[in-house]
Amino acid sequence: MCPQAYDPGDEGAKMSFRDAMSYGDYLHLDALLAQQHPLTEAHDEMLFVIQHQTSELWMKLAIHELGAAREALKRNDMAAMFKMMARVSRIFEQLNNAWDVLRTMTPSEYTHFREALGPSSGFQSYQYRMIEYVLGNRNPNMLEPHAHEPEVHAMLSEELDRPSFYDEVISHLFRIVDGPNVALPEPQLRSPHVADPEVQARWKVVYEDIEKYWNLYELGEKLVDIEDYFRRWRFNHVTTVERIIGFKRGTGGTSGVAYLRKMLGVELFPELWNLRGEL
Repeated sequence: MCPQAYDPGDEGAKMSFRDAMSYGDYLHLDALLAQQHPLTEAHDEMLFVIQHQTSELWMKLAIHELGAAREALKRNDMAAMFKMMARVSRIFEQLNNAWDVLRTMTPSEYTHFREALGPSSGFQSYQYRMIEYVLGNRNPNMLEPHAHEPEVHAMLSEELDRPSFYDEVISHLFRIVDGPNVALPEPQLRSPHVADPEVQARWKVVYEDIEKYWNLYELGEKLVDIEDYFRRWRFNHVTTVERIIGFKRGTGGTSGVAYLRKMLGVELFPELWNLRGEL
């Protein structure tokens, strides 16, 4: 005699969704899962598409959290900001783990569809650019790849005209260490953040008296966490590209691995890293 199949409905689970919102309805799964359109018959192109689409979804969440963290800092809601910053670090960890899946694709498999990509490249990801801009790595030359999309270009340009998250952190740092009437450093708007000895001096005060400045100390370490994971993301990108295409030029026209290696030297919060040698 065959055992009776388990029926979740017997325990009260809703089984009919003709007139109610379902899981797929809430997530718009029909639309989401219809967005994968490989251009060739190559088996591994589906992996390539989904890898980059899911990365863009994680980046969307990172931007959402970083924007909210900046606003929380401006209203001095440190607890909420710390929670959001911790989440951003975990998001970057997820992005790092995704490279492990892409690395299962061999160079030979990638050649079966690489030409179909044309000049498209992750170099053109406007969400990646937004993350850099929000954190403070503000290269205005990187607006140009988005000139063909006026709304995107305007959004990125608008971000360049407001203080970055790190600019807001620095203002907060000065107000706490020096007092509310201190003259604040000018935000570095349309240029990458450059290490400032005065900023580093304030961070040193914090790290030499962490009991007095515990919230600032925790803020500094959470920034280091974010950059640590962000650097690993960049490094894993370089390693994956070198493993799959060697030293060929990138599809977007960059020098490929050489360009990505150059990006490894970019520091988001240099004062916090330089400080370590002084303590």
